[in-house]
Amino acid sequence: MAYTTIDNPELYFQTKLYAGNSSTQSITLDGSENMQPDWVWIKNRSDSRKHNLYDSIRGTTKRLVSNSNVAEDTAGNGLTSFNSDGFTTGSEQDTNHSGNNFVAWNWKAGTSFTNDASSTGIGTIDSTGSVSQTSGFSICTYTGNGVSGATIKHGLTTAPKIVIIKKRSHSDSWSMLNTNVDLQKYLSFNSTSGLISDPLFNNTAPTTSVFTVDSDGQVNGDTNTFVAYCFSEVKGFSKFGSYTGNNDADGPFIYTGFKPAFVIIKNASSTQNWVMFDSKRPGFNVINDIMYPNNTDAESNEDSLDFLSNGFKIRTSGNDRNGSGNTLIYMCFAEAPLVNSNGVPTNAG
Repeated sequence: MAYTTIDNPELYFQTKLYAGNSSTQSITLDGSENMQPDWVWIKNRSDSRKHNLYDSIRGTTKRLVSNSNVAEDTAGNGLTSFNSDGFTTGSEQDTNHSGNNFVAWNWKAGTSFTNDASSTGIGTIDSTGSVSQTSGFSICTYTGNGVSGATIKHGLTTAPKIVIIKKRSHSDSWSMLNTNVDLQKYLSFNSTSGLISDPLFNNTAPTTSVFTVDSDGQVNGDTNTFVAYCFSEVKGFSKFGSYTGNNDADGPFIYTGFKPAFVIIKNASSTQNWVMFDSKRPGFNVINDIMYPNNTDAESNEDSLDFLSNGFKIRTSGNDRNGSGNTLIYMCFAEAPLVNSNGVPTNAG
């Protein structure tokens, strides 16, 4: 089997930096390949503004906010189109304010699916979405039924390691299942808490066809609407794991098998901020430009980690990235695989 099925990760994930102009602006991604994104996460780097999350299944202008439990709203001047090589935004301050700098993280799914559970026998709740089997990413929407043990088709043919759910119709917290940690606990983007004890996912790991939720309104309120972002691991492109902190500036090395383009880290043992990094901010090691999914803060600067050809190395004693003896979970996506599909090293150093 080939080391990776993805020689060019820019077909499925890209980071874009841009300057706002307080008008309509088409944002073209910088990658060597055109990519029409299906999930776009935008943050104003210069100012204290909300994280804005859009996807092609819920539709343009339909905004979710990672730093809050608020319901989906309509940002008429937010993201107004998904384009073949990027997206268009209106004058919304969170996404395009003049004089401010922005970052957008973009994922590609691309193949639509619809599942009528009663007809297909897959799951117990209908779902609609978009999926990329190659990159192991799917977006699906569903309407809850309030029944414990309900199952939803996620669209992937491999079992997700990460499932992130947000209620759309009402205010409620984000819910993340990470199969590397206790299935009876979850993490939440809008909270600094470590693992939260509540079996929202019915103490059940996702299968190759469905994920499971309990009757809690946060993930399965009757008649409430939800969106789920699901990720399975793909060698050479994505890695979802955990490491143990040592509270030393000479921190742990985390092997991923690729040069990272983007990583999210959360201390699962302690009350700490989430932290986000990418290879374009600042574009060289040591990476010190930090964003926090759980708050509105502008970008801050503190030496944090190195992106290497085969993983990342922690370069701080900070508890949110390296608490002593703590378990830290991460989601990581590739800039370049260590070895391409022909078995040739990519020299991604």
